[in-house]
Amino acid sequence: MRSRNHLHRHKHFVPPPAPPCTLPERVESEAVLGYFDGVKKLTHLDEAGRPSMVDVGEKAETERVAEAVGMLVTAAETIEVLERGGAPKGDPLVVAQIAGIQAAKRTAELIPLCHQLPLTRVSVRLDVDRSLPGIRVHAEARVVARTGVEMEALTAATVALLTLYDMLKAIDRSMRIEGVRLTRKSGGRSGDYAAADRDTSES
Repeated sequence: MRSRNHLHRHKHFVPPPAPPCTLPERVESEAVLGYFDGVKKLTHLDEAGRPSMVDVGEKAETERVAEAVGMLVTAAETIEVLERGGAPKGDPLVVAQIAGIQAAKRTAELIPLCHQLPLTRVSVRLDVDRSLPGIRVHAEARVVARTGVEMEALTAATVALLTLYDMLKAIDRSMRIEGVRLTRKSGGRSGDYAAADRDTSES
């Protein structure tokens, strides 16, 4: 055991000063506040690089639509159990559908800088796909508002997939959630978007 004298000798030890920080106190670089060569600025950062909710007060109210997809990849045996109605927690497809719709309505509580939106429609469809094997999810959200519903559609798809995992994990813990993405949006100042490989039958 070290002596008290040893502790006494070192109790006033002062560490050397840290090297000066090379990062600026205010984040103002083009890489953070906006992209190079006139590409769009990141709208959720203010001039000092701090998080900021976008002011949409001057935008016009228009109909906004967004679609998102994703998939849960499972074992082939899991799909067989699902189709036989043998899942231990009940019907995963029905529960996941309701969960996705409910999640879309509460997106602003999950994603800090999202606006609360009066959604006019949310739909979630789940299809068993033996070729994966697994389950594909398609979500659509609609609103008449000053901002888009991309996050609501993505949240609906994601939570539906998480719910499927929860409902089926007792028989298959190797499942994977994959491919969650926006496939279409319309309305608003930025115009329309459609993924190049979007399946038009999903609409």
